[in-house]
Amino acid sequence: MKEITILGSTGSIGVNTLDVISNHLDKFNVRALTANTNLDIFVEQCFKYQPEYAVMTDEASASKLEEKLKKKAPDISVLAGIEGLVKVAELDSVDYVMAAIVGAAGLLPTLAAAKSGKRVLLANKEALVMSGKLFMDTIAGSNSELIPIDSEHNAIFQCIADTNNQENASIRSIMLTASGGPFLNTPINELASKTPEQACKHPKWKMGRKISVDSATMMNKGLEIIEASWLFNIDPDSINVVIHPQSIIHSLVEYKDGSVLAQLGNPDMRIPISFGLAWPDRIETKVERLDLFDISQFDFKRPEEDRFPCLRLAREAIKQGGTSSAILNAANEVAVNEFLNNNLKFTDIAIVIDSVMSNVAQNNASTLDVILNDDKLARAQAKEVIRGMKI
Repeated sequence: MKEITILGSTGSIGVNTLDVISNHLDKFNVRALTANTNLDIFVEQCFKYQPEYAVMTDEASASKLEEKLKKKAPDISVLAGIEGLVKVAELDSVDYVMAAIVGAAGLLPTLAAAKSGKRVLLANKEALVMSGKLFMDTIAGSNSELIPIDSEHNAIFQCIADTNNQENASIRSIMLTASGGPFLNTPINELASKTPEQACKHPKWKMGRKISVDSATMMNKGLEIIEASWLFNIDPDSINVVIHPQSIIHSLVEYKDGSVLAQLGNPDMRIPISFGLAWPDRIETKVERLDLFDISQFDFKRPEEDRFPCLRLAREAIKQGGTSSAILNAANEVAVNEFLNNNLKFTDIAIVIDSVMSNVAQNNASTLDVILNDDKLARAQAKEVIRGMKI
């Protein structure tokens, strides 16, 4: 029986993780659940899975949770804030940690899990985007296992079998597939008028609002390039993005001998989640089986830079090194949030990021304090840039 902490249990990754676990209660037990402010769903999860710990990042929500659990689940210990997240990430009794908190908020507890010798199921891009070398050094210096859960990186992991062997030296390139998002065929001159509701209507995946916007701008692919370079020790120039609207091929690995391996499956996050939970074995899921005859064809195209400027910005951040990726990520989080609140045009997201990257100097990302300080500076600069813009 493996004991699991789920960081971000009310998000799409967390919900799907619990779905997989529900079908294998003989193999997995939920030791701790965490959420931010989604109280109603979190209460239901606590009642159903009876974790030892329930953590809410928001202090007020944690107080309400404690009151609701008193009668039906008095044995659940309620914790609050970042301290609570870190505690359940490094519990001695926990074997696996699903790191599914969106954004920079997930960095500290994910690092805590890495330091504590857990199997880290990484669905939080920002841990590697913000602190790639620091995070990978932490993994290497502990007994932790790192398995990526993002569908693209999980696909690469499946294709290379073992990220710690010498097989990586035989890799010529990696191809990250992208759906192209909801605006793939929208005339570029119409993008400025697109609404948050339109941006969040992903054609293939059901995701949270922030990651849905990242998909629409393709910043998600930019962050994934950064993430893949750290995960698999690959030169970023050898990582390409290919638009594949069917979202059936989740990524490809090209080897020096000319072989290209790909992982295919229906667009359902329960596949990479179940792989991460069971690896090196595989377990049953409720995922619909792939029918190639029903799909009938695969399409591929290169991403247009004019349509997706965030891809260029992400590559610039990689080349600059240091805390540039953390600065990029911070500016993007602020800009996306303002767009979702109808305070920024869709096309202004990239403009804000570009401005912040030009005005916040990057530093050597040698310590967490340096990374978090530059993250803070970038957020302040992003807000200043946005204040000077008009919708």
